[in-house]
Amino acid sequence: MRTVIFDLDGTLADTSGDLIAAANACFADMGEGAVLELATDAGTALRGGKAMLRLGLVRIGHTGDIDAQIERYYPVLLEAYGAAINVHTVLYPGAMEAVARLSRDGYAVGICTNKPAGLAETLMTQLGVRDAFASLIGADTLTVRKPDAAPLVEAVRRAGGDPRRALLVGDTVTDRETARAAGVPSVLVTFGPGGDDVAALEPEALIGHYDELSGVVQRLIG
Repeated sequence: MRTVIFDLDGTLADTSGDLIAAANACFADMGEGAVLELATDAGTALRGGKAMLRLGLVRIGHTGDIDAQIERYYPVLLEAYGAAINVHTVLYPGAMEAVARLSRDGYAVGICTNKPAGLAETLMTQLGVRDAFASLIGADTLTVRKPDAAPLVEAVRRAGGDPRRALLVGDTVTDRETARAAGVPSVLVTFGPGGDDVAALEPEALIGHYDELSGVVQRLIG
């Protein structure tokens, strides 16, 4: 079965507001207040919790062991994020309409994300769209995560698809490299924080709106 697998953060949904709020809860605990700002730091937010903590610690001039501080506060960040995971998050325009069209056209659809699987399950359920996807693989589902090919291949397999007839829709270099490692095409979105800069990653296709996805998928995997 032909399969389309989606990244989550920055691809299906803009989760940056809630991620930044969780990181700022950590910085507040350090006595620093709100260190990150949505207007300037959304791109870092969508690269994950540790990236946000690192950016903030550098910004405040942390003089200790940054890696140790990140490891100390990463569980705190995850707890704060889990407690307020769907306050500011929104699905990108046309995302679920595109997913529904792919399903009607006979494609299996799933999710492969570097968000912890439990948080991803919770978020998609709260957004009311979890049942639209036949599989969901998170950062901790396997012993490896993207850009290793294994999570993508497993997402395809659990969706009932054939890894030789699949593609990955994403928004970052991690998604580009994951698709390359799996030997499948990648489609990168230009409406996320990366904007048109993702063109430099030379994916098989770029889309600026989900209205374009169906035609691109048909061209790339039939």
